Amino acid sequence: MTELPRIAHLPSVCPHDCPSACSLEVEVIDGRSIGRVRGSKRQSYTDGVICAKVARYSERIHHPDRLLHPLRRTGPKGSGQFERISWDEALDEIARRFLAIEHEHGAQAIWPYYYAGTMGLVMRDGINRLRHAKGYSGQYSTICTTMAWTGFIAGTGRLAGPDPREMAKSDCVVIWGTNAVHTQVNVMHHAVKARKTRGAKIVAIDIYHNATLAQADLALVLRPGTDAALACAVMHVLFRDGHADRDYLAQHTDAPDELEAHLTDRTPEWAAAITGLEVAQIEEFAALVGTRKKSFFRLGYGFARQRNGAVSMHAALSVPTVTGAWQYEGGGAFHSNSGIYKWRKSLIEGLDLIDPKIRQLDQSQIGRVLTGDAQALRQGGPVKALFIQNTNPVSVAPEQELVKQGFGRDDLFTVVHEQFMTETAGMADIVLPATQFMEHDDIYQGGGHQHIMWGGKLVDPPGECRSNHEVICALAERLGVQHRGFQMSPREIVDWTLRESGRGTLDELIANDFHDVQPDYRTAHYLDGFGYRDKKFRFKPDWPKVPNANAGTVGPYLQMPTLPDYWAVIENADAEHPFRLATSPARSFLNSTFTETPGSQKKEGRPTLMLHPDDAEKLGIAADDEVMVGNSRGSVYLHAVLFEGLVRGVVIAESIWPNAAHRHGRGINTITGADAVAPFGGAAFHDVKVWIKRA
Repeated sequence: MTELPRIAHLPSVCPHDCPSACSLEVEVIDGRSIGRVRGSKRQSYTDGVICAKVARYSERIHHPDRLLHPLRRTGPKGSGQFERISWDEALDEIARRFLAIEHEHGAQAIWPYYYAGTMGLVMRDGINRLRHAKGYSGQYSTICTTMAWTGFIAGTGRLAGPDPREMAKSDCVVIWGTNAVHTQVNVMHHAVKARKTRGAKIVAIDIYHNATLAQADLALVLRPGTDAALACAVMHVLFRDGHADRDYLAQHTDAPDELEAHLTDRTPEWAAAITGLEVAQIEEFAALVGTRKKSFFRLGYGFARQRNGAVSMHAALSVPTVTGAWQYEGGGAFHSNSGIYKWRKSLIEGLDLIDPKIRQLDQSQIGRVLTGDAQALRQGGPVKALFIQNTNPVSVAPEQELVKQGFGRDDLFTVVHEQFMTETAGMADIVLPATQFMEHDDIYQGGGHQHIMWGGKLVDPPGECRSNHEVICALAERLGVQHRGFQMSPREIVDWTLRESGRGTLDELIANDFHDVQPDYRTAHYLDGFGYRDKKFRFKPDWPKVPNANAGTVGPYLQMPTLPDYWAVIENADAEHPFRLATSPARSFLNSTFTETPGSQKKEGRPTLMLHPDDAEKLGIAADDEVMVGNSRGSVYLHAVLFEGLVRGVVIAESIWPNAAHRHGRGINTITGADAVAPFGGAAFHDVKVWIKRA
């Protein structure tokens, strides 16, 4: 009689770059393989709901194309020609080359480069321990959150908000600048709960009629980069029609009278001309949030990825402040809870070893750094070596032509620790095979919620895969650097971090799977004051002084408006570039992750460009035609999809396909810019002017 497989259902945490950071229930079959992955019903934000791509994670963890052994390049850079070598050979060669570069050019010629391929605190951030121990060049992480976080903190003084589960208790949920159906399915889950149980209205605001807007009661499609104009017109109506809470404003904000006077001519007609919305839509939105005080504004990242992104985030945040929505359960604004955790990360990151004199290189400007731009190099010497974990810059970084040119340098020694042969790994000199999240221990936090979560090792890794922590510690030993974090296991580091951060012990966390650390109601709603010394919400932020751990003003920050306003510094369309492009997220990919899995590939099809039918007709473009899209940075080929859910003159390319999926090997980030956005930098991925023609 055939013995049935033994199936255990074990807890874990989704590690991917998403605010939801879902708690998971994972089928482990015979202790060796992964079956179905479900959302945990025990964790009340996940509430049993996860995205389809993670539900079929067995496709990814058991993928036949996973990297299994260390490799050394044998052919030209980017040729794909590698030979298998041992771990000792690989680590010895890396250490030898790093030490030689350090001896000849100084330690800052080596740049450890990483981001959020995993959100586990040990496996993501441990690379900084090696960086600080050796005095390698620092990384200013600008590629995702900088503008959005700056704009939110500009108003509130800290990065935190009401319990996001309160969306289910709201009378109106405003989902602004995030396609939650694609990127944060839990947001939709809690918003729909409010509609079913309370008759709440859902408002969705975005730049195309996507899957989230399809579920909304009021769907507002506006031109990219014009969100602040909409916010200002809504506040104009709130003051005009008596929906501003003047008592709340007088007690909790810095300049309500100045704001009201400033908004006098920011009428719905003014905003309609800028945004492309109808006046009636703006009036309807304003009346809805003005009369439903329990309005919960769920503010996303997408609309802040513009050159005026920080200003737009601050303006949108100001709307529920004018109505006094913060006073009510189910009201206020939420962007991220990342400011509530207050970790002591000296063991994880080696913070006790930081030398403040070491340069910080802008992550988003890796193309400029590697091609010798003096400003990007902070007037220092060239980068001669890269050590890369958790990111794929040869696909995801802006200004791809510069990025690929830089990676192609013969004098650049590149080490990539990866799970698959990504396009970045394909440009490496040494490739190291990495574990996936179910194959190592780590701790996680929710950006979109308030849980600390434990994700323990469930199965052994295939081949010779090693975790980020193992590789960093092995390199540290060969490089001759000391820090007690290099001698500790991930569990020991997590236990110390929890204890020192006042979050209990690892044993307690494992026993519960997660800890709910949501601040108390009054603190979360800022009822006892906002995060500034005078406890006031800032309608008039001092932009250069907005709290920022990496503060260093860039871009035209002196021109930033002093009160909420539309700031016209975006890449506006012109005669040569008559279209505005946004590179929005796909449902089945996550940045460049999941592009390798069959289920996601099948659902996404091929790289496409959404184009309004009237624009397509004017250009002589039919559905499925191959089109060429470009600007001064380069050009890329996609296939046309005719879509009426756009403002004319706006086009959308969903997802980051591998460059190899496009003709001539040029992906969508060929045409995105890396100029630093005011006031503290960041990449304006959704702020691109382009021309379009049939291929």
